[in-house]
This record gives sequence, structure tokens and C-alpha cells, in this order.
Amino acid sequence: MYKSHRIGVVIPACNEELAVGQVVRGLRALRDDGGHLLIDDIVVCDNGSDDGTATVAQAAGARVVYELQRGYGHACLAGIKALYPVGIVLFVDADRSVRMEEAQTLLAAITNGADVVIGSRALGKLEVGAMTFSQRFGNGLAAWLIRCLWKHPTTDLGPFRAITWDSLCDLQMSSKTYGWTVEMQVKAIQLGMDVREVPASCNKRIGVSKISGTLKGVIGAGAGILGTIFMLYLRGPRKRLVGHSLSR
Repeated sequence: MYKSHRIGVVIPACNEELAVGQVVRGLRALRDDGGHLLIDDIVVCDNGSDDGTATVAQAAGARVVYELQRGYGHACLAGIKALYPVGIVLFVDADRSVRMEEAQTLLAAITNGADVVIGSRALGKLEVGAMTFSQRFGNGLAAWLIRCLWKHPTTDLGPFRAITWDSLCDLQMSSKTYGWTVEMQVKAIQLGMDVREVPASCNKRIGVSKISGTLKGVIGAGAGILGTIFMLYLRGPRKRLVGHSLSR
């Protein structure tokens, strides 16, 4: 693909020193069809790590910001605010569970007119042991609810995703914890945005998940995701804003 906009990456991270460097280097190695660097800015948000995550990320070539308030949404919002001006934002987890080269597929869909593109693990190749039963069940249930309530083809809430800057501004994201991914998808559907899925591979993560790796995380994620779905459904349709922008 040839770049049509500046592209920034947000990587939320907490105790990911074993993987985050590989993720950053993989992203920095991506090139467009003209041989130019594909990614213009990479921000890792250290979400309260007590290991060397920040040091490793900086050494690999990322800019690092800190958000001590734990929560996936907290980390994503802090990373977004720290980005240099870009036209597209790519969200990537720090655990090396995705293949960096597949970012090109997500970004190409944006270039071809999509507002939001989700890397669907349900449509891609899933390495044995890459997702726990609770993850597969929870994602399947949430996707089924979105299909039922909004009649939109949805198979996954994959965190590997791309969105245009203008669309991200219009969404007025507010979830600070587990509801971040589903809030983005549902609000985009409510606003009539072009939301697409593309197949995305999922590898076994490096390290232990802060969500699926603990009972508290599993219960919290399930409650947060389902609660966000029903809250947005009860609120009903929303209107797309004009001229709204995120504060940096």
C-alpha cells in the first residue's frame, strides 16, 4: 500500500518488557509500496509497569508516556493524546500476539474508504493456545449481541485495529477499562461509519495476560463489555459531530 495519511501507533503496555521491543521493532520495519517507512509515530503507554517495559520500548524506538491509573482505556487515551498529528491511528497490543506485517491489511482498508477496521481473530489464523476458552466465548457472545442489536456483521472485538483520526474524534471515547474496544465498535456503528473486519492472525502472547490470566480479570472484562453494550443500546442512536477534535 502507498500511504495517504500520516500513521500513528498506540501501544498500551503493562509489564511487557519481554515482548514490547519486538512489537516496536516490527512496526518500525514496515514499508509502503514505495519503500518508505509506513509508520510515522509510535507511542507506548506504560500503564503502571514495575519491570523494564518503558526502557525496552524506548530502546526499540518508541516514545513512551505514562498513565498510572490502571485500565486499558486509560492507557489508550493517554497514548492518543501523546501522538504527533496523524490521519490514521493503529492500536496494537504489546504482547506480540499479532503479526506486525498484517497491519498493512488494516491500513489498506482505511485507504480504501473504511473509517474503522478491526483485525478479526475469528476470521484469521488462531495459534493453538492463543486464546483461552473464556476469551473465545466472551468475544463470540459480544459479537453475537452486536449482530442482533445493530444488525451489523461482527465476529470479534479484536484490539488490533485502525481508525481515522477524524472518526476517533467523533466517537468521544470514554471507557477507561474493559469496555474500550466494544465502545469503539458500537459507537462507530451507531454513527453510521464504515466499520469493516479483516482477517488477523493471533499468536500465543508472550507473558501472562492481565485480563484472561486471572479470574478477576475475566469477570471484570465480561461485566465491562456486556455492560457497555447494553448501556449504548439503551442510549440509542447518536449523531455524528462536526469539527470536534481531541485535546492533545
